[in-house]
Amino acid sequence: MADSQSNARLRADAGAPTSGVIHVRTRLTADFTVISNALAQRRGSAVTVGVAVYILSLPTGTPVTIAALCAHFTEGEILISRALRELEAAGYLERRRERLPSGQIRTRTYFHDVPGGAPRPGGPPEPPKPSRPRKSPAVEQAVPASTVAPEAAPTPTPDQPEESASLSDVDPRAIAVLASLRRVDPRLVLSEREAVRLAPAVTAWLTAGVAPSRITALLTTGLPDRFLTRPAGILAFRLRETPLPAPPPVPLPPGPDRPAVPPFQTCDGCERAFRAPEPGHCRDCRGHLARGPLRAAG
Repeated sequence: MADSQSNARLRADAGAPTSGVIHVRTRLTADFTVISNALAQRRGSAVTVGVAVYILSLPTGTPVTIAALCAHFTEGEILISRALRELEAAGYLERRRERLPSGQIRTRTYFHDVPGGAPRPGGPPEPPKPSRPRKSPAVEQAVPASTVAPEAAPTPTPDQPEESASLSDVDPRAIAVLASLRRVDPRLVLSEREAVRLAPAVTAWLTAGVAPSRITALLTTGLPDRFLTRPAGILAFRLRETPLPAPPPVPLPPGPDRPAVPPFQTCDGCERAFRAPEPGHCRDCRGHLARGPLRAAG
C-alpha cells in the first residue's frame, strides 16, 4: 500500500516563537565587544545607545571628541553632544580635568561598562574615603540598630553651583568676556547664575594666555542655527572640550648691541666706494697722500 502524502505545510518547531525576532547567533572569537543589556536596551534615544556602543568598541586612547564622533556618524553636533550629556548623566561617561606637570589642564574621558563602576586597572586611583573613628563595643551596643546616620550635605556640581556664589566671587575679566558674547550672537544671553558657573573655565583660558577676542571667537564660531538647549550648555561644552593652546614661547634674551655700520662714501681721489662716517679719501689714497710729502722732502 502506498504511503499517503499530504500537501500541508510542516509544523514549525515547537521551540521557535510564532512572532517577533528569531536570533541567528554566531560564536565570535575575535573583533567583538561585550555590552550589558542595561545599556543595549536603554530606553530613550537610539543615538545615545549607538554612541555608547561605538565608544565601547574603540581601542583605549582613541579620540571621542565631538568632531571625531561627527566624522563617524551622520548626526550633527547637537545630537552627538546631547547623547554624550545623557551618557554622562547616566554614569557611563566621566570627564576629569587633570593638570599636567607643565601646568596645562587637559580633560580625560573615561567610559564605564557599568554606570558608576570602579576604574579599570591602570587608571588613576580614586581618592581615599575618610575613615570613621572606631567606637568601643560598649558604645556600639548603646546605639540602637534603627538609628540612621544623618545624610551628608550634597557636594555642588558644575551644573549646580553653590548658592552663595555671586558675580563678586569670580574673575571680573571672565564675566566681561561672557557678557560680550551677546554682542556677537544675540542668543547668547546668560543669567547671573550661568555666568558664575562658566566664569572659572574662562578664567583658566585667560590664565593660559588666550586673549579675550580669541575666547569670543572660539565660543561663537560655528554655532547651530537653532538651540535645543540653553546657550549656557553649549558654552559649557565648548569650554570643557576645546583644548587649551600651548603657552607662548619664551622670548630669547636680547643679544649685545651691534655697532652702527657707517655709510658708503666716494673717494675724492680715485672715486672708489668705501665706508666712512664722512666724505673724504679712501685708505689707499690717504696712504699715498701721507707718503707724498716725505718723498718730496728727501
